[in-house]
Order: sequence, then structure tokens, then C-alpha cells
Amino acid sequence: MTMSDILRTAATASKAWPYEEARKLLKRYGLNGKEGAAPDKGHILFETGYGPSGLPHIGTFNEVLRTTMVRNAFHALSDIPTRLVAFSDDLDGFRKVPDNVPNQAMLSEYLGKPLTQVPDPFEKFESFAHHNNAMLRDFLDSFGFDYEFVSATEQYQAGAFDEALRQVLRRYQAIMDIMLPTLRKERAATYSPVLPISPKSGIVLQVPIEVIDAEAGIVRFVDEGETIEQSILGGAAKLQWKVDWAMRWYALGVDYEMAGKDLIDSVTQSSKICRALGGRPPEGFNYEMFLDEKGEKISKSKGNGLSLEQWLTYGPQESLAFYAYREPKKAKQLHMGVIPRAVDEYWQFRTNYPKQAVEQQLGNPVHHIHDGKLPHGELPVTFGLLLNLVGVMGDASREQVWGYLQNYVPGASPETYPELDALIGHALAYHRDCVAPTLKRRPPHANEAAALVKLDAELAALPAGATAEDIQNIVYAIGKDEAFGFAELRDWFKALYQTLLGADQGPRMGSFIALYGVDNSRKLIAESLAS
Repeated sequence: MTMSDILRTAATASKAWPYEEARKLLKRYGLNGKEGAAPDKGHILFETGYGPSGLPHIGTFNEVLRTTMVRNAFHALSDIPTRLVAFSDDLDGFRKVPDNVPNQAMLSEYLGKPLTQVPDPFEKFESFAHHNNAMLRDFLDSFGFDYEFVSATEQYQAGAFDEALRQVLRRYQAIMDIMLPTLRKERAATYSPVLPISPKSGIVLQVPIEVIDAEAGIVRFVDEGETIEQSILGGAAKLQWKVDWAMRWYALGVDYEMAGKDLIDSVTQSSKICRALGGRPPEGFNYEMFLDEKGEKISKSKGNGLSLEQWLTYGPQESLAFYAYREPKKAKQLHMGVIPRAVDEYWQFRTNYPKQAVEQQLGNPVHHIHDGKLPHGELPVTFGLLLNLVGVMGDASREQVWGYLQNYVPGASPETYPELDALIGHALAYHRDCVAPTLKRRPPHANEAAALVKLDAELAALPAGATAEDIQNIVYAIGKDEAFGFAELRDWFKALYQTLLGADQGPRMGSFIALYGVDNSRKLIAESLAS
């Protein structure tokens, strides 16, 4: 068997969620894990959607990343070609002026108009939508995603959706029968699946319509008191978004699209509409939303979340991908405190990967982060240890941190450990912004002070060349010595962290003292005893 055969066999049984999702697509076309004919369109189509009324954010990254992981998993199972479409709903009406853009008074004059007809407040692009679409493409390109960008405006105006729009008019009553029971009485009275664009004001109208001629695409509606008959084809109208979503699935033949848990109801209604149009809804799953530090739902208006820029300031992209991969159907807190652990857990899984059997590798998050093509390189110290080193150094430079590392890891340099060099930058930023403002070393209690005196004496007596393991054995022995009265070993470790490092949690002390240096560590002990 070739390596690809071994991988394919393992992938058919893997319980990793991307493979479970990819197998839904095999089942969709009756392939059952074996090779078979591609669908009539010649490929499997993955889609992810984007509302260009705002800039891309951490949710955008997560959705495209997770969809890409499923797409890669499908490639391991089948040779049928795939496409990933990043679809921008840029014909949507402009509903609200964002509070984080310039020229707000100018923007307020364009409320209700398609986003592609709203001027760019940054005065760089043809429209506000073109600006945000460019930001989306730059954003996705910066992470190396393989995708095709598709604009709703271009599709509508080019007539690519015309036949699907005729089908919406043919099945108009069936769509109304699906949607009306889900709406409040007041909303149901004026609801229309079709939103004509006013020939007078250019606004995307929310008005009831009457189907006059489905084949010609003609509808009747009232605009500013005047009854108008107008075609909905060629970009003269768009659809309400649940109907729009369903129409897109139907018109493009979308096979897979995931969505957040908050859109479960929308997926249900859009799936019914897609069937009413004669299409088949895509496969997919609903992922859980992120929560803030207090366990509350993240809201852009509240500003209680963590931005993509913040995460990438304090941790590498791979750590965010790792966090996004793990348990996507479980609500997870997203705040500064989760970053260091995500960094270190990513490296733990990456270090283990080469030693694992192929079945274990397919369940390893790093396999999906790197599509099985892991970068070379290793990390001689943990990110947690780096943070503790930077914490006791205070206002340190990258060069000063490397000075300590070179004593601890022979031959270490930014050239030999480029990923470690990048992590030093993250550690310095994290300490500056997240740790230093809260750092507070407490004085030791009497029994802790006695134990620290003993530790200082033991460190002073160490021979040159003592290892981190030698130091760790000393730390253990002191913590276990009944003379110092620690009920549990962890009480001693906590005392070391709080009195020497100013934190409740910390590193393996043997490793930290070896990295920071015995003399420097003794100075820390002396400072603690003098406090």
C-alpha cells in the first residue's frame, strides 16, 4: 500500500471531526468511502459567507479555517475536485453606519442602498462594499487560504441568478408558507421574499410584492405611493437573506456550508426553501459561539471579545488555529488568558506528531492545522517558561532574552530557532500588556521563608553544570520535608510562584531556575526574603 492508500484507509475510520464531516459528502453522493463519479457540476462545492458591512474578524477566520479543514479531509478520502467559494452578500441594503469608520455623516445619507452603491468612507475604493471585500481578500490571502471570491452584486447583475430568481417566483407561495409561520404578526403582514431595488431612490425596498409573470421575472409593488411593475432579474432586486441563502445553495449547487449555533433556525428555514426550489440543502454543522471571560456571549457592540489582531499580537496564527480546531461544538471562552495555554498545547501536539501511528496523527489537531505537512523545527522551552522569564526580567529586550536562552540551550539563536524568536516577541508583548499590570509578589509566610532559605543554601552548594533535573529534585525534596509544614507539594509550588514570580501559576521550577540562572534565582529569593 502507498502512503496515500494508508492515509485514505485511516481517514475512512477516523473520529476526528473534519473526517466525520467529509464522510457526509461521500454519503451525499453515494460514494461510501470508495471512488465514484463526481457530481454533474464536476466538483464538490464548499461555501462560506461574509456580510461586508464590517471588517473581517476572528469569526471570519474560524469559519474559513474550519471549512478548509473539512475540505482537506475530503481530499484525503476522495480524488473528486473541490472548490471553496467565499461569498460576499454585498447587494444587501446598508442598515447602520458603523461607529469605527470616518465620514459618518456622509454614510448616513446612503442608508438602505446596496452596499456596493455606498461610497467608501476611506475614499480608496469604488464603494464601501468594495473596500470591505478587498479587506476580506487581503485577510484570507494573508493566511494562505485557497478560495474563490464571489460577489453577490456581480452574480445578480450578470444574470447568473436569473433562472433561480424565476424559480423563486414560480414557488413564491410555497416559500411564503414556509416563512410566514416563523414571523411575528406585524412582520408577516409586510413580509416579502423578494426585495426590489427602487428605480427612484435606489434603496433596497422592504415592501410586499405581487408576482405578475414568473417566467419574465415581473413583480408589482408600491414605491413612494406609486404602483410599479418591474423585473427582478439582472440585479433589479435581491432576496431576503434566508431566501437568498437558499437560492444561492440551489443556484450554485453548494454541497457544504457550516454556520454558528445562532443560525440554527436560519439553516432550518433556508433548507426548507432550498427543497421548495427543487434543490438539496448542503451538508454542514453548527459550531458553538465563543464566550467572554465571564461566560457571556461575545458582542461586537459590547466590545467584550478578543480581536484577531489581539490574538496575533500575543500568540502565533497556529495557536489560534489550534484553539479553533478543538471541540467546535462546545462553547469556549475567548480572552487573553487562553492564549499561552493554546500556544503550549499546540507545541505539545506538534512534538508528539512524528512519534504517532497514522491513526493517531489523523486525530492530532496539528494534522488538520497543517494538512499533514508539518513545518520543521522544535521549541526548546515552553511559552509559559518564556513568559515567566520575561516576567522576572522586567522591561527586557529580545536580545536580552536570547542571552538567557543561549546559556540554557547550547547553540540557540534566532537563525536556529526562528519560531522561538517569534514567540519571544509574543511573550514580550503579552507580558507588557497582560501580565505586568497585574504582577504582584507577596511576602513569604514564616514556613515559606524557612523553605526559601533552605532552597537558597542548596542552590549555592550546586556544582557547576547542574541540570534542570538536579534543581527540580532539590525543589521536590524541600516541599516534601515535613519540617516546612506544607500540607501538599502544590502548596510549596504555589508559594514559589507567588513570592518569586508574582503569579498563581508557573513553570517547572527546575527548568525556570536553570534558564534564569542560579545566581539570578538566588537574587530573587533574597528579594523575597527581604520583603
